[in-house]
This record gives sequence, structure tokens and C-alpha cells, in this order.
Amino acid sequence: MIVFKEFRLKNGLHVIVHEDPTVQIAVMNILYDVGSRDEQEEKTGFAHLFEHLMFGGSVNIPNYDEPLQMVGGENNAFTNTDITNYYLTVPAANIETAFWLESDRMLSLSFDPKVLDVQRKVVVEEFKQRYYNQPYGDVWLKLRPLAYKQHPYKWATIGKEISHIENATDADVKEFFFKHYVPSNAILVVAGNVTEEQVRSLAEKWFGSIPPGKKPARNLVKETAQTAKRIEETKAKVPANALYKTYHMGGRFEKSYYAADLLSDILSRGQSSRLYHKLVKELEIFTSISSFVMGTIDPGLLVISGRVKDGISLEEAELEIDKILHDIVTNGVTEEELEKVKNQAMATVEFGEVEVINRAMALAFAALSGNTNLVNTEKAELSAVTRDDIHEAAKTILRDENSSVLYYRSAMQELQT
Repeated sequence: MIVFKEFRLKNGLHVIVHEDPTVQIAVMNILYDVGSRDEQEEKTGFAHLFEHLMFGGSVNIPNYDEPLQMVGGENNAFTNTDITNYYLTVPAANIETAFWLESDRMLSLSFDPKVLDVQRKVVVEEFKQRYYNQPYGDVWLKLRPLAYKQHPYKWATIGKEISHIENATDADVKEFFFKHYVPSNAILVVAGNVTEEQVRSLAEKWFGSIPPGKKPARNLVKETAQTAKRIEETKAKVPANALYKTYHMGGRFEKSYYAADLLSDILSRGQSSRLYHKLVKELEIFTSISSFVMGTIDPGLLVISGRVKDGISLEEAELEIDKILHDIVTNGVTEEELEKVKNQAMATVEFGEVEVINRAMALAFAALSGNTNLVNTEKAELSAVTRDDIHEAAKTILRDENSSVLYYRSAMQELQT
């Protein structure tokens, strides 16, 4: 149980307080309700670019990291399809430094062209290193537009192509910032050795005078139901043939999400799971295999991926996966399988709540659903999933016409043969 209190400032900033007097630290987590899904298709990668730009200094604080480090703090951030999240930890006595830093860059981020140029180059290099120069690095650059034809999930968080970041102008950057990085589009969580009264006072002092901005209206194109299986092939100098198979499913805050999540665990969590036990241990078709759900706010994907053993074709490997999926669709799962993955999922949630920073992040993300207490009801939602729910999820999701498959062929293997 994560106990919290919440309130809003007049400018719309949603503030959540989680008091934990047993620790000596304080955590600040600020979530901006903007991700790559909020970008224009001809200007992608901006949410991720801002993850970098926000550390480039503000008008009054040219070096964000330096004052934080001077008070014993540390920080980081991440961006995905749905959110941009900044977090820091300081000794509890120095929490006001966090308010000063975060409020100043929300109010007056530096738009120094030199900073933009530096961070643009950093992101371009990251694009090359992580997506082009790494084995299988371009998988999601190919899988997303295969699985999505309308929704902006069809491009990766890094961006659709390097040129979008290379050509980003000062005007583009300012427009994106003033549209999304405003109090009415943010959720601020302060957790640890703090009090509600203290946080109310500091939030009003440092954030209260920032103009609210206008929370952006989100009218995203909905993905139409897939009616036929899609297949794409690619070839690169990778060590082994690999198979990637996606299925459309519900979004993170839909009730059906929990059954789909547990279904993916039954398929591949642990050595006794369906896919691993049969295809890695018993038949030795794959050297590794996994399944997971993307967890996106809008309708997402259940993904199955694996690297195929030498001498076995990707088509044969996929056929063996399909046999296992067909069995679950036809016959469902056992009570023992369900209880096992439930226990694992519960343990994961509970373990995640040990660290204060994880509790702060969980509260911020739950608040996006419109019900911050979702952070405390998810275990009950998981516990309530039945075998019938899993069976229904399997029948709904694991349909051939609902799938998109990427055959990632190894050019190295072809040379060896």
C-alpha cells in the first residue's frame, strides 16, 4: 500500500506527496504527458531530443547537474512513446534545491543555439550507435511501421529517421517546448522524508507562478483492426536468424491488459514456461525466446521474439510457435500455470515498491489514468484474473490475422553455408 496525498496548483500542476519518514532521502519525479506519439510524422524524435535538451541548462541555471551534485543529488530521465519522465534524488534536507532546479527549467529553459547543436549531435550519434550499428538494432524501426499503419506508435521514440533531428530548427524546438512542457501537462511527485505541508509550501513557492499553458488536446488517429497477417523480411550481418512476431492488444489502462500481461508470462517467463520449455529445452529450435507486452497507454502489442538455432529455418521456427499458441487458444491454460505467473507478478510489484524512487514513478504513471490509486489496486486486478480471462485473451489476441511477423535473416549464416 502506497499512501499518498494529492492536490493541484492554480496553474494546473498535479502534485502528489508520498511521506516515508523511514528514509533519509527525498525524491522528485516530474512526468510530462508527452511522448513520441505526440509528434508530427514529419518531425519525429522531438520528445527524446527534449530529454537531452532539458539538461542543457535554463536561463538562470546554465549547468543543471552542478548545483544538484553540490548538495549530494543525482538525476536521470527517460522518454517513451507516451511520457517523458525526469527524476532525481537528494538528501531530504536539500529537497528545495530540487524544486528550484525543476521549476526553473520548466519556466525558462535555455534555447541557446549552441546547446541545441550539441544535443542534436548527441541524439544523432545515439541513433546511429543504438539503431544502425548494433546487431538487431533496427528491429523496431521495421516492426513498428509493420504493425501500425495509422497510429503514431508506427515510429520509434528515437524518431522515424535521423534527418528529422538533424533538421530540427530553433523554432521547431520552441514550439514543442511551449506546447508540452507546461504545468497543466505535468505531474509532480515528491516522496521520501518530506511532509505534505512542506511540499505544498515549496510547490506554491517555486511552481505556483509559472503560467499554466494550455494542456494539449490529444486527437490521435486510431489504429484500425488488422484483418490479415503481415510478413516482412530483412537481412543483416547478425549472428543468428531471429523471429519477431507481434499481436495487437488493449492499452495499459484497459481491464483486459492484466490477462494479456499474464498470458505473455505463461508463454515465456521462466524455464518451465510454454515457449521456453518446448522450443529451447525440448526441441532445441530456439537458442533464446521471450514474450512480453509493450504496456503502452493506447492499444499496444504482445511481442514474441527469439533467435533460431543454426540449421533451422525461420518458417519452421514460426510454425512451432504457432502450434503452442494454437494449443492455448484451443485448450486454455492450467490453474497451476496461472497461479505461478500471478505469484511472480505480485512479487515483481512488491519488489518494485521497495525503493522510494520506484514508488514515486508508479504514482506519477498511475495518475495519468485519472485514478492515482491505481497504484494500489493493480495487485487486486492481477489476483482477479481467471483462467477464463486468459483463455479469452488468447482467443482475442493470438489470431493469425492479428499478427505481424519480421523474419530477420543472418547474412553471416548464409556466408558460412
